[in-house]
Amino acid sequence: MDGTAVQQCLIVDDEPRLRTLLARLLTGEGFTCREAASGADAIAAMEQHPVPLVISDVRMPVMDGVTLLREIVRRWPGTAVIVVTANADVEGAVACLQLGALDYIAKPFQLQDVRARVFQALDKRRLILENRSYQEQLEQRVRAQARRIGELFLEGVQALAVALEAKDAYLRGHSTRVAEYAVAMAHRLGMSDDEIDTLALGAHLHDIGKIGVREEVLHKPARLTDEEYAHIMEHPVIGARILAPLLKDQPIALAIVRSHHERLDGSGLPDHLRGDQIPMAVRITSVADAFDAMTSARPYRSGLLVERALNELRTGRGVQFDADVVNAFVDAFPESQLPIPTPHGFRLPGASAEVPTV
Repeated sequence: MDGTAVQQCLIVDDEPRLRTLLARLLTGEGFTCREAASGADAIAAMEQHPVPLVISDVRMPVMDGVTLLREIVRRWPGTAVIVVTANADVEGAVACLQLGALDYIAKPFQLQDVRARVFQALDKRRLILENRSYQEQLEQRVRAQARRIGELFLEGVQALAVALEAKDAYLRGHSTRVAEYAVAMAHRLGMSDDEIDTLALGAHLHDIGKIGVREEVLHKPARLTDEEYAHIMEHPVIGARILAPLLKDQPIALAIVRSHHERLDGSGLPDHLRGDQIPMAVRITSVADAFDAMTSARPYRSGLLVERALNELRTGRGVQFDADVVNAFVDAFPESQLPIPTPHGFRLPGASAEVPTV
């Protein structure tokens, strides 16, 4: 409140003579004083026009000073409250301090003592409000820094994805397409905006572990051996290990990176998850990844026709892929909206049907 507002005071006491005495004292100190005969009247006055300072007796009918104090602290936490109590009720005054009163005045009191206590309470109030303002500003700065850290994090992991695609020309654009496919399916499956954001992040980073795959295996222009296939299929674990410190607050995104080669029947890698053990975001990414892998040219094969790739997805429903996710993909991307690459399939060691798994 500004300087004018600070000079306003509400005096609450069921004794008119005492209210008048306090009002006269504070008016002489530059305060504008209002009066209330009970706690209930004081609440009504505060609802009409809150003030920065309330001086209240403890023992009053209708609503006592302790109840009034609780209400003021709850509803008007920026208001300084001074309680007035009889000498025999000092313990009650101390209890009021614990509830949030800034000071107490014992009856009978000296006017000079009242004056000093009032200004001390207002000074305490000023320090409390300044500290509260500082804390709020600090929290805002922390939130802004957290947002910036998040932005830097995303920039960093996106740089990793770009580095991966620069390493392997055949992967160029793969992560972006997988993320776009996944987001389109997620909308049709009714996922929330936050869930879709997490899905997009995980899908964009799902192949980051291929940074740890030997280049001669990534670029091999012929069929992979069993050993080479096993090596390249280490990339989900490698990717999860790389991103674990960065995605500790994004467990679903990390699950996408680690588990996008799991299968509903439990025969996938690396953990042989089965059915509901595989999060929905992972199931979505698996379908998007498989389709893009099938329809994209690789060193060891050309891509499948879109129609054939869609048939492979349909064939894998309930075995390799989630049926609802496959249906959502078909709904989201009818054949007329998909590119048609050069047809030629190639079956990798350990893979089922014509669905490439790397």
